[in-house]
Amino acid sequence: MRRVFITITIAMAILLSVNGLAQNRAVLLHESFDGNSIPAGWSTMGEGGNNWVVSRTNNAGGTPNEMELQFSPYFTGMARLVTPAFDMTGVSGVTFTFNHSYEHFYGSNDMGIATSSDGGVTWHECWRHTYNSSSVYHVLESIESPDMGQPNVQFCVFVDTDSHQFLQWFFDDIEIISNTNNDLGLTRLAFPATLPYGETNLGVKVLNYGTDAITSVELSYQIDGQEPVAETFSVNIPYMTSDVLTFSTPVDLGLGQHDCVFKILEVNGAEGDDNDENNELELTLTVVHAIGERNVMIESFSSSTCGPCVENNEALHQLCEDYAGQFAFVKYPTFGDRYHTSESDTRFYYYNVVGVPQAFLDGVDQGENPVLSTNFEPMLEQVALFDIRSSFSMQGSTIKVVADIMPFVDQNARVFVSVNEKRTVNNTGSNGETEFFHVMMKMLPDAQGTQVNFTVGEEQHFEFEYDMASTHVEEMNDLEVAVWVQNHATKEIYNSRFAYEYTDEHPYSVQNLKAEEEEGVYCHCLLVSWDAPSQGTPTGYNVYVNNVLVAENVNETEYEYEYLPEKLYVIEVQALYGGNKTSVKQIVTFQETQSVDEAENQEFNVYPNPSNGQFNVNLGEGQWSVEVFDITGRKVYEGRHKGQSAIDLGRCPKGLYFLKATNEGHEITTKLTIQ
Repeated sequence: MRRVFITITIAMAILLSVNGLAQNRAVLLHESFDGNSIPAGWSTMGEGGNNWVVSRTNNAGGTPNEMELQFSPYFTGMARLVTPAFDMTGVSGVTFTFNHSYEHFYGSNDMGIATSSDGGVTWHECWRHTYNSSSVYHVLESIESPDMGQPNVQFCVFVDTDSHQFLQWFFDDIEIISNTNNDLGLTRLAFPATLPYGETNLGVKVLNYGTDAITSVELSYQIDGQEPVAETFSVNIPYMTSDVLTFSTPVDLGLGQHDCVFKILEVNGAEGDDNDENNELELTLTVVHAIGERNVMIESFSSSTCGPCVENNEALHQLCEDYAGQFAFVKYPTFGDRYHTSESDTRFYYYNVVGVPQAFLDGVDQGENPVLSTNFEPMLEQVALFDIRSSFSMQGSTIKVVADIMPFVDQNARVFVSVNEKRTVNNTGSNGETEFFHVMMKMLPDAQGTQVNFTVGEEQHFEFEYDMASTHVEEMNDLEVAVWVQNHATKEIYNSRFAYEYTDEHPYSVQNLKAEEEEGVYCHCLLVSWDAPSQGTPTGYNVYVNNVLVAENVNETEYEYEYLPEKLYVIEVQALYGGNKTSVKQIVTFQETQSVDEAENQEFNVYPNPSNGQFNVNLGEGQWSVEVFDITGRKVYEGRHKGQSAIDLGRCPKGLYFLKATNEGHEITTKLTIQ
């Protein structure tokens, strides 16, 4: 496939960054090319030196970025991507592993691994393979060469080719491991680092770098410096094989950020292993109130006059069939297509597109290669920090779009709405395609979107109308609407969703959701109550507590739940409608208003409450440390108080807050409300 390049002047800034090189006795190198330039210490040798570039794609199956060997400018011969030098004294062999995505054009092309201990003057070839079919490949090879044992050894991935014979070649996640007998390493979390509030089973992914099979592992985790939790796992992990180990006892993390440390304590019944430098994984977990239903946003730039676009469009069409209901999609007709519009140009320039075909998943550039499941699935695994519900109706040629968005993080972002035609046939061109899918006809209000300052738990409502008669729409009964939330600066898309189609009943959410202690009940009972939506007729309601569905299709507008004292609860209620439509979930938190110490401290008082952010607090005798947290667990105030004093939260947004006061082992907690 040769891309169709469009002659446009685009100002481009090249951002340089340096990747740190993680090196220890077992893992000599792990490089994922996350920067915008070739990492420090790396180099290119041989032919095609200028053809090696860092690409903002993940065609090889990892996460963006990755290395790309381009076919242009033309070269023939050996092109080498060379690592930094390593002291291999005492090392007789290594394991070399990486992923690559190869797109075939004609003939055959060789790729391999070589070593050098004289600065690249002499190369010893260790492995070579011939490629003549397009696919994503994983290479795992044991490497021995005359250079092993030398103090200054470089490795290279080489491509021996005529560059006209391939279309694209991407490389990622290059790892070099010195061979040891007993070495298990922690590689990454087995779940997203952002979690919804509630019980979670923590887990990690491990990789056996040693030649001996792993049959038992003792792991531990420690949260915020508390007592570690350990568990022993019976496993069977052969050499260079991964496994996911999940702790059997769930943990209940509070809202906000938590420092978490995972450690390998024993391997095969012995303390530690041959390499202790990859036995610890330290990271930060972020717990949010809730998460939305995840959909990946697909944006494709194409043209009916673009020959290379045919293969990409076929791949995207297959992807949509494979992942039905898990994406939203907009195809922007570009130059040469009779349905090309200025709004397509706005998105074209926003993404700095230089030619078609080009696709983006959640704002991440996928390049011109066909988008495959290996690109799509890592995006689908990410959490949705926004929940979206929308619908549209038609009155003649006028479309009305209604959208509700519930944020689970504070974020300044833009809301984009695209009205597409599902299938078009009248914009055929010279590339032989006879039908096109998800074709953008109009963006509402325009291609710049709507800028919104989102606050956790505060639903945002949008309505748009437009007469589609002025667009290229072929059939008014063949429309769809895609809605997505995007960080305009970073281009990250937080979530997306197709609207419910051709319906006059929008799934409005419930109103005035409350969670209160039920009076006159001897047990700890929580009364969750709400008002019906302002419009529409729900068929029932779903109630969630700490992100677990506890009541399904409730007909009443209240629900009782037995709770534990002093524990924070996140309650969500979702309205259900006919046709399997659901609203966004309204959210409220509950925690006992009064702690035991507060009940004993008769002098304690906070007033006025609710207030505009100015509170008076009476703590009685002694010096008290006072902290105030928002509902995400973020500290917004800290101070020392004695007797009666004032707390100024005037700069904080409206909402619910928690005050905690401590003094010599005594603690008082209460809720504050800013209106």
